[in-house]
Amino acid sequence: MSNDTHITPNSYLPIIGSVAFLLLTVGAGNWIHGNTIGPILVLMGLITLGYMLYAWFSLVIHENRTVLANDEVLDRTMRWSMVWFIFTEVMFFAAFFGVLFYIRTWALPQLSGLVESKVMTHRLLWPSFEASWPLAATPDPSLVKPPGMIMHAAGIPVFNTVILLLSGLTITLSHHQLVKDQMKKALRWLNITVALGILFLFLQGIEYGHAYANGLTLSSGIYGNIFFMMTGFHGLHVLLGSIIIFVVGQRMRKGHFSANAHFAFEAAAWYWHFVDVVWLALFVFVYWI
Repeated sequence: MSNDTHITPNSYLPIIGSVAFLLLTVGAGNWIHGNTIGPILVLMGLITLGYMLYAWFSLVIHENRTVLANDEVLDRTMRWSMVWFIFTEVMFFAAFFGVLFYIRTWALPQLSGLVESKVMTHRLLWPSFEASWPLAATPDPSLVKPPGMIMHAAGIPVFNTVILLLSGLTITLSHHQLVKDQMKKALRWLNITVALGILFLFLQGIEYGHAYANGLTLSSGIYGNIFFMMTGFHGLHVLLGSIIIFVVGQRMRKGHFSANAHFAFEAAAWYWHFVDVVWLALFVFVYWI
């Protein structure tokens, strides 16, 4: 066995994480069914999960700066781990886009009689239904409430697109300064990236408030479902990405990075560029086309 082999001591943190997810799952189930204990369990699960993540990442940062510093195997492992993590996120959003394309290109044409083999389905179920996207009128408004409004690309979505594109530029500029060992400049661009992420979320909150005030909700048919699920999960990723970049900035401020060793920064940048690309696809297929 190589003398460079490192053996990580046993950790209780995976058990804590399992308890957190158990609390979240049971709490969410009770919350959906209207039980008062549901929100309490969800809150306990979030607190437990937050503690687990803080402790785990603190341990990883400590190991990277001490016993595992400059370890090539660890560096390669971290890079591949981040690649596979982003791949799982790609598949996550691919599922939502798959639902969107299925509804638009297959389900709606069938229900409206545009598919020859499904003409009787249209005539027997909803003979007056006409397919269109966004679906402003549901096949049976007495069963499923139609959306009170349709979101368009103009306005906040355009501003948010510009904001995320600028944030992709600012984090790239930060990386360029980092590899030049210009830490203050790198930190300045990184802080601007976080600010742009927060501005994106603020504008999205305004957009959601406007949508709910005008009758577009999560229960407004398939359009409301898809709109809020896809943009909402993307907003959650923007929030997580902003937190990650903020933490990376604090580590940069403490001198954890150098021009040659800064994978945590690179991982955060990869994740942020992924978030940017997903938003561009959302803007085109959810808001625009």
